[in-house]
Amino acid sequence: MCGIVGAVAQRNVVPILLEGLRRLEYRGYDSAGLVIIDGGLKRARSVGRVAALAETCAAQALSGHLGIAHTRWATHGAPSEANAHPHVSGRFAVVHNGIIENHEALRAELRAAGYVFESETDTEVIAHLVDLHYRQSKDLLAATRAAVARLEGAYAIGVVSEDAPNHLVCARKGSPLLIGLGIEENFIASDVSALLPVTQRVMYLEEGDVADVGLLSVAVYDAAGNKADRSVHVSELSADMAELGTYRHFMQKEIHEQPRALTDTLLVAVSQEHVQPEWFGFDAAEVLEKVDGVTFLACGTSYHAAKVATYWLEEIAGIPAHAEIASEYRYRTSVPNPDALIVTISQSGETADTLAALNHAKSLGQDKTLTICNVPESALTRASRLKFLTRAGPEIGVASTKAFTTQLAGLFLLTLVLAKLRGRLSAAQEAEHLAALRSLPNKLQQVLALEPAVEAWSQRFANKTHALFLGRGVHYPIALEGALKLKEISYIHAEAYPAGELKHGPLALVDEDMPVITIAPNDQLIEKLKSNMQEVRARGGELYVFADGDVHIEESPFVHVIRLPGGGNGALSPILHTVPLQMLSYHAALQKGTDVDKPRNLAKSVTVE
Repeated sequence: MCGIVGAVAQRNVVPILLEGLRRLEYRGYDSAGLVIIDGGLKRARSVGRVAALAETCAAQALSGHLGIAHTRWATHGAPSEANAHPHVSGRFAVVHNGIIENHEALRAELRAAGYVFESETDTEVIAHLVDLHYRQSKDLLAATRAAVARLEGAYAIGVVSEDAPNHLVCARKGSPLLIGLGIEENFIASDVSALLPVTQRVMYLEEGDVADVGLLSVAVYDAAGNKADRSVHVSELSADMAELGTYRHFMQKEIHEQPRALTDTLLVAVSQEHVQPEWFGFDAAEVLEKVDGVTFLACGTSYHAAKVATYWLEEIAGIPAHAEIASEYRYRTSVPNPDALIVTISQSGETADTLAALNHAKSLGQDKTLTICNVPESALTRASRLKFLTRAGPEIGVASTKAFTTQLAGLFLLTLVLAKLRGRLSAAQEAEHLAALRSLPNKLQQVLALEPAVEAWSQRFANKTHALFLGRGVHYPIALEGALKLKEISYIHAEAYPAGELKHGPLALVDEDMPVITIAPNDQLIEKLKSNMQEVRARGGELYVFADGDVHIEESPFVHVIRLPGGGNGALSPILHTVPLQMLSYHAALQKGTDVDKPRNLAKSVTVE
């Protein structure tokens, strides 16, 4: 959701800015723009894709050694060139991620001071505030610090001025921002992937930081105005990890990367013979031994991962667990449990609703916190006592795939650790579960081989407008995830239900025009599920069944079955059954002709509430 790139160098930074924006396209956006300092401010903006902005820059022959750039996802004001960033006030230009909650009051104040607004955005007030304070201080850093002190809400900003041709100033509060360090050149970005072509050395800004980024030096100041040291990290990501390669779309690439992603994520565990609390932090045993319940806080796909984990934790570890939608949690009255483990789950680690929910939980005295996340040094990992990094690598497609399955892997490890600490995991069970985890990537590779059969099914979805997903037990959240994927990228309206709920309402929707996708693992509920499937057929519904290899379901013209390799897959079955649902959504979207990687109205990293 929105993206920032900035650069100060001794070379033309326009190609750097455009390439950075291109690498941030996955975050979701509707317009793009950049400003270059070349004697004066030179700005280019466009509605639509970064490619259109690149054409505008080429037409204007833009070139310069200092610049900032932005991709905007509309909040205040419709997508338009006037609302696109950067916004300008006099000799200053600003890019901004986040939402300024007091923008209306500031707008009225600035209008009274003689400023004229050209956009509907909340961001433009920042540009005018910087200009106002610069008139007093004649110092870009001081003016920016004074301006952000007036802001309420969330922001990551980059500021440049005609008066400071070798410096850019940036600040963050509630939205991610980092500094990339080069050789006699430096950069800023909202995501490290934007900077991988130019540097892997990055410095993550902390809440309230303001930084002066020059050609040869970087100075960071904390919220109190004191100079602060921020450690330098070398990113494990490489530039080609965010490239499409031979795949048609990033979603397809990321579906097929799941065996590798799971191998990397599980390496810390499967290389050992015993379950270790230290997988979650050096003092994890001390924290986890004392918990008597688990509360998950997450949004979207991560919430579905949490729902799966509640089944695992209660069955295997014998510990009460429940999942909360993060965007709702802090707006209701809840009963805090200081001995509960608060687990936040996020691909980016910057999800605004989840961050707010975590802070709310901590304010209630719940300080046993763990984050499961794909991004080291993210806001969530820094805010949590314990952490587990999923090593999925960059996930570019808006519809999450490998992030979800690696989250499930991390959550299963947490289940095993809590089970062992509570005396609920025998030596035989421990060995069995670790062996299952070791074989998981290979099994997933076998599931991926089903893609041609899934693709053939997808052709029947080309003219569908509704779909129903059914699962039972721990596979009900997988049905939820399957429905979410289908509606995200194909725009087919899809809902998911526990199969036993059919007769309590959803059965009224079933007819020959609504495909019913069913997850049929070989577990204790399979005979109940078969009865639910008969209810669908009795109403003329057409079934598409993903079954374990040893489940007997007879095929017919209206009952289609794809069998996963092997027999029942035990506790890890939800991970394996997820993948064919991802492939079905992908190929159905191709049949519909939608933008698979950048579905309408959605953003990858939701950093505003």
